[in-house]
Amino acid sequence: MSNTPRLYIQEVSVRDGFQIEPQFVPTEHKVALINALSRTGLSKIEVTSFTSPKAIPNLADAEAVMQQIDRVPGVTYAVLVPNVRGCERALSCGVDEINVFMSASRSHNMANLRMLPEQSLAQFESIVEHVDGRAFMNASLSTAFGCPFEGEVAAEHVLDLIEKFVAMGMQGVSLCDTTGMANPRQVEELCAEALRRWPHIAFTAHFHNTRGMGLANVLAALRAGVRHFDASLGGLGGCPFAPGASGNVCTEDMVHMLHAMGYETGVDLPLLLQAAQTLPDIVGHDIPGQVVKAGPWTRRYPLPDSARAALEATQDSV
Repeated sequence: MSNTPRLYIQEVSVRDGFQIEPQFVPTEHKVALINALSRTGLSKIEVTSFTSPKAIPNLADAEAVMQQIDRVPGVTYAVLVPNVRGCERALSCGVDEINVFMSASRSHNMANLRMLPEQSLAQFESIVEHVDGRAFMNASLSTAFGCPFEGEVAAEHVLDLIEKFVAMGMQGVSLCDTTGMANPRQVEELCAEALRRWPHIAFTAHFHNTRGMGLANVLAALRAGVRHFDASLGGLGGCPFAPGASGNVCTEDMVHMLHAMGYETGVDLPLLLQAAQTLPDIVGHDIPGQVVKAGPWTRRYPLPDSARAALEATQDSV
C-alpha cells in the first residue's frame, strides 16, 4: 500500500495486563519480558504503575522493574501515576513519560478512583506542575466511549475534558474504551473531531475487545487520523467493571492486521510472536491472542498427498 502513514504501537501488557493477574508475576519475569519487547520495534512500553502496593500488589515492584530493565534507544518507557507521591517515585527512576488517568463519567471515576472528576483534574494539575517538563505528560481518559454504569457518555463532554487537559499542559491524550462499549462509527466521529480541534496533541486510541469490536475500532480510529495505538501482548488485561471482559486489543493480532494491510509499524512481528509464546508460562494460563495460535496469514501448509495426486493426474491429462 503506497503513501500509508507510519503507525506507532504502544505496549501495555506489563502494566494493564499484569496488574489484574491472579498471581504476582515475579520481577525477573517482568524485566525479561520488557527487555524482549524493547527489541521488537514497539515505540512505547508502559512499564508499571507507581501506585500504593496495597492498592495494586501485583505492581509493588515498580522501582525494581524500572531500575533493572534495559533502556533501548528509540523506545519510550512510560508509567502510570495516581498522585504527586507516585510522580516523585517515577521521576526518581528517570521515566520518559508519565501517564495520569481518570474517567469521563462521574460514576466510573468514583468506582475506580474513589474521587469525583473535579478532584482528578485538580490532581492532574498538581502532577503537571511537579513534573515541570522533566517527562512527557499524557492523560488517559477512561470510559470515553461509554460507561458501564451510566451508559452513553456525550462526545461533547469528552471534548470538554480534553480541552481541560490541553489547557493544563498535557502533551498527549489517550481515548480509552475501558469496558469495550465503543463502536466503529462512534470511534471515528469522536477521534476525527478531537484531531480537528487539537492537531498538535498526540492522541492515542486504547481499545478493549470485550464485545469483539476491538480491531474494528482500531481501523475506525485509523481512518479518523489516529496514529498511536495501545495494545496488550496476548490480549491480557481488562477492567474489573466489565463483566466477561476478554482484555485489551491483542498487540500481535493488531500488528498482524496492520502489516497485512500494508501499514508500517516498525514492529518485527516474528519477534513479537516469540514474546507472546512465553506468556502462558509467565501467567499460568492460556491467552486470548489468535495469531500466536494460528500463525500469520502468510503461513502455508503442505498439500495432502491425496489432493496432490489428484492435481497431478489432472495436469497429466491436459
